[in-house]
Amino acid sequence: MIALASSLSWSFRTRLCCFSIMGAMEFLGTPGGQLSIAVAVGLVGVGVGAAYFLLSSKKPKEAQERTGHDYCGLAFLCLDPDKFKEFKLVNKTYLSPNVAKFRFALPTPTSVFGLPIGHHIICKGKDRQGGVVIKPYNPITLDSDVGYFELVIKMYQHGRMSHHFGTMHEGDYLAIKGPKGHFKYQPNQVRAFGMIAGGSGITPIFQVARAVLENPSDKTKVYLIYANVKDILLKNELDNLARTYPDGFKIYYVLKKMLRCGPPSMNKAMAAHLNALGYTSNTQFEFGLHI
Repeated sequence: MIALASSLSWSFRTRLCCFSIMGAMEFLGTPGGQLSIAVAVGLVGVGVGAAYFLLSSKKPKEAQERTGHDYCGLAFLCLDPDKFKEFKLVNKTYLSPNVAKFRFALPTPTSVFGLPIGHHIICKGKDRQGGVVIKPYNPITLDSDVGYFELVIKMYQHGRMSHHFGTMHEGDYLAIKGPKGHFKYQPNQVRAFGMIAGGSGITPIFQVARAVLENPSDKTKVYLIYANVKDILLKNELDNLARTYPDGFKIYYVLKKMLRCGPPSMNKAMAAHLNALGYTSNTQFEFGLHI
């Protein structure tokens, strides 16, 4: 059984590729081929989602007494889906020349962000001309990361929102609203997630993988193929997940050669996505039947 999670949050549509990689997909099946797989396909720049976390139906004061966490009052959330709220940048760490991790503080050290897994936030900034820019992003943190949330942002040379993030300094504030998104996931809904991500599309995938693996009651397995031309974003964090959960998480990195096989329409679409990711014709090979 394959459950396709392609109608995920808006931000899961990153430029990625659904491709056939010889050997890499062996771990996505079982001897009888009976493994239930939920395939979450990501395309570069934005994100995916699935799962649930700890939002209580009790009053904020009761919830805080029970968990020790501050749910920021109304609906237990620090977020507002309709109104932009500002959060202070407390740390900016470059992961590569044009990719950085941004940590924003919540109102208190025990505040919970309140973002359902698989949902995204809307960020507001200004471009080089001072024009307002609005763009969705997937945080890589969970509600178990109290007191802050983090974004991993790839900053493009001529990107309008990239300019805003590139010029941000610690102490600056970012206006966001949310949560946004429609994807819903319950623990143990499927036996396994098969995930494919490319570039910064890893951010929602990483969030979902963490939610599944760090939930002791969720026995769902996670299998990930992650493709990029140069940098493997969040590689240390991904490797740590693989070490910590060797039976529940398998990852395969692809940097050099892409092998594709499938219907013509799929090959054409995947070739376009691979080209956009920077894979040249020399780094792609399409299998076909020739007479």
